[in-house]
Amino acid sequence: MTPEAIRDHLAGKLGAEIEWHEGKPGDPFAVVPSDRWLDACKLAREEDELLFDFLRAQTGTDYPDDGAIEVVSHLFSYQHRHALVLKTRVDRADPKLHTIEGVWPAANWYEREIFDLLGVHFENHSDLRHLVLPEDWVGHPLRKDYKEQDFYKGIPTTRPGYPKPEPKEKKKKNREGRGTAEVAESAEKKAEKKDEVE
Repeated sequence: MTPEAIRDHLAGKLGAEIEWHEGKPGDPFAVVPSDRWLDACKLAREEDELLFDFLRAQTGTDYPDDGAIEVVSHLFSYQHRHALVLKTRVDRADPKLHTIEGVWPAANWYEREIFDLLGVHFENHSDLRHLVLPEDWVGHPLRKDYKEQDFYKGIPTTRPGYPKPEPKEKKKKNREGRGTAEVAESAEKKAEKKDEVE
């Protein structure tokens, strides 16, 4: 289906206000209301005309100026060879969204990461716990206003005064991937051998 046909199909079935954006070439996206998130995902997965059977990725982005966190699902259909990006926004002060792990099981892990790093609570998730950080970690590192705590269980979380490594000097490479010094040395050895033979 063309992006326009996908848009019309979603809008016709959901009966909800869908924001459609062309985005980058080949990467259109639709924004659906958060209360229709699960419905939109089920429709994308189950409708024969859409059949988005692969959840490529699920991510989140913090928009503090808008008071929102955006959740993004990148979808692909192996049968129809078309792609779609579905987005929704939740209230940053109380970020809640229905899980879609029942639609795409891989969402289980993606949603745990989003919960961990952005603080979105996925309702009805089967195992919503930290994935990257310890369970007692304070704050969500991918929020724009996140401030890292100075210590975790008595261990400093930063290395004050730790020297930065000096940038390494790049060696020029010839077509064979050897450095210029290596090439010069090799040429000298060849010349010496030639002199010995003569």
